[in-house]
Amino acid sequence: MIRGVAVDRGPTRASAMRTCLIPVPFLLWLPLSLACCALPAADALPDWMRALQPQSDSWKKSKQELVFNNQAEPETLDPTIMKGVLESRIGIALFEGLVGYDPKTLEARPGVATSWTVSDDHLVYTFNLRPDACWSDGSPLTARDFARSWQRAITPATAAEYVYQFYPIVGAEDFFLGKLSDFSKVGIEVVDDHTIRTRLRAPCPYFLDLVAFTTLMPVPVDRVQKFGERWVLPENILGNGPFKLASWERGKGIEMVPNEHYWDRAHVRLTKITARPYDKDEIAYQLYLDNKLDWIPSVPVAKIDEIKRNPDFYAYPFLGSGFYRFNCTKPPFNDARVRKAFSLAIDRKTITEHVLRAGEVPATWFVPDIGPKVGGYRHVKGLAEDRELARTLLAECSYPAPGRPSFKTKPFPPVELLYNTSENNKAIAEAIVSQWKDALGVTVTLRNSEWKVYLADMDALKFDVCRGSWVGDYNDANTFLDMFVTNGGNNRTGWSNTDYDRLVGESQREGDPAKRLVLLQRLERILVEEQFPIMPIYIYVNKGMLRERVHGWYDNVRDLHPFQYMWIEE
Repeated sequence: MIRGVAVDRGPTRASAMRTCLIPVPFLLWLPLSLACCALPAADALPDWMRALQPQSDSWKKSKQELVFNNQAEPETLDPTIMKGVLESRIGIALFEGLVGYDPKTLEARPGVATSWTVSDDHLVYTFNLRPDACWSDGSPLTARDFARSWQRAITPATAAEYVYQFYPIVGAEDFFLGKLSDFSKVGIEVVDDHTIRTRLRAPCPYFLDLVAFTTLMPVPVDRVQKFGERWVLPENILGNGPFKLASWERGKGIEMVPNEHYWDRAHVRLTKITARPYDKDEIAYQLYLDNKLDWIPSVPVAKIDEIKRNPDFYAYPFLGSGFYRFNCTKPPFNDARVRKAFSLAIDRKTITEHVLRAGEVPATWFVPDIGPKVGGYRHVKGLAEDRELARTLLAECSYPAPGRPSFKTKPFPPVELLYNTSENNKAIAEAIVSQWKDALGVTVTLRNSEWKVYLADMDALKFDVCRGSWVGDYNDANTFLDMFVTNGGNNRTGWSNTDYDRLVGESQREGDPAKRLVLLQRLERILVEEQFPIMPIYIYVNKGMLRERVHGWYDNVRDLHPFQYMWIEE
């Protein structure tokens, strides 16, 4: 499904260079003046942006208001510390990094930076900011704002779980770990008000994707210091994205309106966006049927057969994995054999075919196949279902197991499975718990929590087994693997392995693509064939419902849909 204007214009210079993994400056327009929001003439638009425009003025006859379900109340609107998909949907509307994403291809596109250059050794990136870049109150946005925001992000007290996105930059990891106290030694240089330069410790083929990520977006540091956590409230917040926060009523929704100081305001068509926080898919689905929502990014699995018959339904490949985390810090899951037994005991095909039923792929691996753009990473096999071996492993650990000699020395401890509130998550959990009972004789209780409590408990390791999901932050296997380093912000298992940590570092420094792929596959084998801090279940498809009147919304493997490219046309 593609809702927008599809124009076959052949590869642009940018896309051709991205295929070769050599980012180069884009040929872009010059601002017509130095005032905020100076805009190019229509005929000066680059090809990629021209392809995203309506073909006529018919859209002007329709009310440009979009209402969608964001599935829960955001934990925060601070882009530096966002860690969930539902927060990032709002984050990319309120804020913008040096670069952004093409809504169709996910290529890096100009954001606050009009252009950038890369040194021949691929270690130095120089970004040229728009002279007219502004915050949402019209005040200037400069390179120093980015440097201050990035310094805040890699300061341990900020507790940014995605801080490791900065680690390709020289000195960033050492600064976060306290090994370096002088920020001027970090590879972030403010050349002047409109130029910022970064130096990398090794070539990073996905660095532009990181620069576009929410963690690297600018925040108004002075306001953060003045208001603390309250800086994101409507009366205090400043952003620089295509929209600004109009209201945030807990339990009812977030409203956003166009940012009149956004550099491309002339091409932003939606006049209001409302994000609802319904965590029950059944409620959201009924509201969609009642014409009160334009987009729901999830559907109730219990009604999937009915929903599939609706022409508004969509399902397409997604760069995401559904899995469970084990708490590796306490019994019984501090023993890798128990974790392995639980993973061997489940029938993933039954989950995808009889519970999810929308084309999800049963997976004993964790990393989705990424594709040729980053060297053609292919996942490892993982371990197939083997209930006999699973029972043997439990018996070896002196736990009772069906059909095994009763030489047990200890009862199996109580186990609880945590998941965030959702009919889909509940259905999967109930099916897996039933399989564990049948295969291992183990009783696992269920606990569901609303989004913010779920995140807090997962971070604090207040669980035995926990529902997990991961959507790639960029098109490279590293985004699925580097989070499981010791004490990684998104590790959330308590698992630590020195060999794994070492191999992650080696893979990030390896310049030979073939050797790098070998290292990445070795990392995945440690996760799903040897140590099992996680239990892969399936590879996502992106499924939801979208009204025909919503245009400028495109299928892509990361489910990224920048609102500034959308419009309503009846």
